[in-house]
Amino acid sequence: MAVTYIIRFDVKPAQRQRFHSLLNGVLDAMRHEPMFHEAVLHAHPELPDVFLLYETWEDHEDVLNVQAKRPYREAWHTALDEILATPREISMWIPTRADRSPDQIGGR
Repeated sequence: MAVTYIIRFDVKPAQRQRFHSLLNGVLDAMRHEPMFHEAVLHAHPELPDVFLLYETWEDHEDVLNVQAKRPYREAWHTALDEILATPREISMWIPTRADRSPDQIGGR
């Protein structure tokens, strides 16, 4: 059963570029994982150092036991204490419906 994680990041202002650089590397790598569905990074419209990551995977156990331990995540996880102003907030959700515009179907 698919699972979605909503992760809020409060980034230290001086670490914003590093945050993006490290996270982009993780997102670029995980896109190729067979259990990966999608990820969307959001920026807060009024708070430039607050971000929300929405990511969906096929299986929660795979995320815990396989994906979280991938080597491409190591630098990201190691840097989080230096990058974040507060610990990240993670919540888990089960998708029950997805709607996309016709332009988004097929990966456009």
